[in-house]
Amino acid sequence: MRSVIPVSFAAALVMFAIALSYPVAQKQMPSAESSGTYLGLDLNIYPGDEALPVLRKTFSFISYWLGPPPGEKRNSWQGKRALLKSYGFGFVVLFNGRESRNLHSTADAREKGTLDAQAAAKLAQQEGFAKDTVVFLDIEEGGRLPPPYHQYLQAWSNTFTKGDYRAGVYCSAVPVDEGHGVHITTAQDIQSHITTPALVYWVYNLTCPPAPGCAFPPNPPSPAQNGFSAATIWQYAQSPRTEFSSGCPANFAPDGNCYAPGDTQHRWFLDANVATTPDPSSSH
Repeated sequence: MRSVIPVSFAAALVMFAIALSYPVAQKQMPSAESSGTYLGLDLNIYPGDEALPVLRKTFSFISYWLGPPPGEKRNSWQGKRALLKSYGFGFVVLFNGRESRNLHSTADAREKGTLDAQAAAKLAQQEGFAKDTVVFLDIEEGGRLPPPYHQYLQAWSNTFTKGDYRAGVYCSAVPVDEGHGVHITTAQDIQSHITTPALVYWVYNLTCPPAPGCAFPPNPPSPAQNGFSAATIWQYAQSPRTEFSSGCPANFAPDGNCYAPGDTQHRWFLDANVATTPDPSSSH
């Protein structure tokens, strides 16, 4: 005889199944991606586990530091990759680059570029990032870089090319006036010196236009609109806003920072990005 489940009990089972599926649906909720571009955020300090469901409503990808970010002595991101991935985040994987003043000669620059690439690759493996993951070297200096720095970058790129991971750079695409009608961006300077064709570029240009300021449009602009066409990621807003953003719309918070739309209490200030993929460091 076929058993009969009481109606009230069957309804309870349906409600229970819906309740179980709801968190998963929340985690997989896509960001504004209808234009084929994807919003992402980056910040130096891990925002905390409680921030993830709020930030995921707006952003497809998030930064992930392999070592201490600029100005920090520890890395608060360590061990968080699996949790971030469970919420559906893609990644932009970062490693802090040297300052040019600490590169004393061509030989010194090459040695440090090789050592930094090896250290970054080892940390990427420890954090569970797959082979062919792009690791972006964070370059905070703008304008034309000194010759030893290009040797440092070439060694960084060459070491990754021979290994399991891929080399990327985070750098400025803000034009610097060198006088006599000459303008240069760090991205252009790197591109003219580094011979590795597979180098991946993540650039920042905060000037409005082309940047929209602290905005999260349903159809994000293409990264190529930043002015450096080779970029696959464009950071278009920083917290706090800088002098480059002085001509931007009044869409930053009163404290000068940029916050996600769902962060109504302004708990997690961030930098805003757009990319051509929801997982910019992935090989896929």
